[in-house]
Amino acid sequence: MTSDAFDAWKQWHEDRVEAVSAPYGPLSLTGTHWLEDHPDGRLPGTPGTWSAEGDAVVLRAAEEDGLTVDGRPFGGAVRLAADLGPTDASRVAYGERRLVVLVREGVWGVRDFDPGSEARRAFRGIAATPYEPRWSVPGRFTPYDAPRSLRVENADGRRRGLGLGGELAFTLDGQELTLQVTVEADGSLWAVFGDVTSGSSSHRFRFLRPAAPDAEGRTTVDLNRALLPPCAFADHFICPFPPPGNTLDVAVEAGERALLR
Repeated sequence: MTSDAFDAWKQWHEDRVEAVSAPYGPLSLTGTHWLEDHPDGRLPGTPGTWSAEGDAVVLRAAEEDGLTVDGRPFGGAVRLAADLGPTDASRVAYGERRLVVLVREGVWGVRDFDPGSEARRAFRGIAATPYEPRWSVPGRFTPYDAPRSLRVENADGRRRGLGLGGELAFTLDGQELTLQVTVEADGSLWAVFGDVTSGSSSHRFRFLRPAAPDAEGRTTVDLNRALLPPCAFADHFICPFPPPGNTLDVAVEAGERALLR
């Protein structure tokens, strides 16, 4: 069983390396531009003018600007909702670059993904600790009576709401621990956490994505699959920092730790 678990972890790690280094993976993000910071509608190194108008972003450009929308040369004006699909399916492109519309708490922005980014060219892999059974333990999820939202610092220096649906309890080396977690649409859990290694032998915080709990709240807390957040790959992501109580007083020397240099 341990061998099977190691093989599954190894495949997971290889899949992660492939995903983050893909042409439009997180390493290709070269900018996140909030439209409120650009009242003239001009974004750095990007043609056209972009403005937030009600429930959409309006892009205006001439055909000679070289933009495409839905795969066709674009000239005129178009209303753009937030792109919810994969980056390479975003509606607006500029050559190989993909310009992705996003909205956070009513603030509209545009992300610029470039397969030729310096970070993607420099990528050498992810430093990760090989699978160890001791880091995979049973967990129990207890939902809150009602969903909560906490304002937490984000990687870009702004504070935003972080939705929390309950607590995940588990025991590690005899120590009882808990994490506040978000419940995703598919029922799986998501935690933003720190530990004693954060900022030294691992990134300053990491993500954990346990499977959906069963009817009795049982799931597995597998710290072998602790994830680097997107902002570890590109400074332009706005990852939330751990909420109060989610910095564990243990050294989690497992999972993804840092980028290889």
